[in-house]
Amino acid sequence: MNISRTEQRVLHVLALGGRIEHSRTTGAKIDDILCVTRDGLILSDCTLAIFQRLRRKRLISSEGGGPYRISRLGRLSVRAQVDNQG
Repeated sequence: MNISRTEQRVLHVLALGGRIEHSRTTGAKIDDILCVTRDGLILSDCTLAIFQRLRRKRLISSEGGGPYRISRLGRLSVRAQVDNQG
């Protein structure tokens, strides 16, 4: 599966325990997202377009209307990276 560098970055943050919080207006369409790392920092690389691509590829999912997290397919698709939080 073709996954861009920014999609990989977002998936890596989600694999480490991050989440994507979303909000809707009056309809069912998501209009605003916020990618939060496990430490509470905001990832600015995660745009609405990246979010929609990850969702379309089923690499992220939401359960019960909660925040989006990485799916099993997403865990299998993300490439290993050195954790640079040391």
